[in-house]
Amino acid sequence: QVQVVESGGGSVQPEGSLRLSCAASAASGYIFSIYTMGWYRQAAGKQRELVAVITSGGSTNYSDSVKGRFTISRDNAKNTVDLQMNSLKPEDTAVYYCYVNARTSWSRRADYWGQGTQVTVSS
Repeated sequence: QVQVVESGGGSVQPEGSLRLSCAASAASGYIFSIYTMGWYRQAAGKQRELVAVITSGGSTNYSDSVKGRFTISRDNAKNTVDLQMNSLKPEDTAVYYCYVNARTSWSRRADYWGQGTQVTVSS
């Protein structure tokens, strides 16, 4: 099992910025490899959607709605992934979830999720 812990989030006015951080650690044993890391979000009454993901090699994929405004980055040595969010809009309001695809010494490759962190954009 992999523990995924998010930090950051909160409330901000439109056009403001926020930074989300996420750290992955092994609940038991050790992390053998982390493949893809990223962020998804779920607004009230809507399905969870991809925001941005990044592979271990640094390849990224962004939702069209956040391209040019959000930047995902990753530290493979620390097993962390960050999401810098600029020029935030009210429609970015959602619960943001960190996503990790990893394999540990005790488990096969699997998807893991954080508990979610609220981002609210409002004037």
